[in-house]
Amino acid sequence: METGNRFYNKGGRPPKKDPCRHRYFIKLNDADNARFLAMLDKTGWKNKARFIKNCLFKREIRYVKIDKAAMDYYMRLTTFHSQFRSIGVNYNQITKHLKSTFSEKKALTFLYRLEKATLELVMIHQKVMDLTGEFERKHLNNYDS
Repeated sequence: METGNRFYNKGGRPPKKDPCRHRYFIKLNDADNARFLAMLDKTGWKNKARFIKNCLFKREIRYVKIDKAAMDYYMRLTTFHSQFRSIGVNYNQITKHLKSTFSEKKALTFLYRLEKATLELVMIHQKVMDLTGEFERKHLNNYDS
């Protein structure tokens, strides 16, 4: 509304510069609809119209698949390595303590026992590394394709 040189605001939402006015309608059979919904679920988007626009105009569609087993394995492996590092710190403390408090003969006896335990830890660590390699080959490389 214009009165002289003054404009009056009628209220409401300001109009868009380029509104979407064109509408298209398609029909899908059951198989195509299932494929469409599966693709939509993989992306995690809720807006079907935006998904269809991205498909039509060949924009790259990215989605992230979260594997709970891989996440759990990774978390447990991380805690194992932190425990392994703490064992290394304790190992250094024990060797310093043995050297300073015991006689040489007694210290060598304890160090021999500690060496056996260390070899067991090395074997366990090697098994963990083998299992990790096997897990990566079986599960993690399948997501590249």
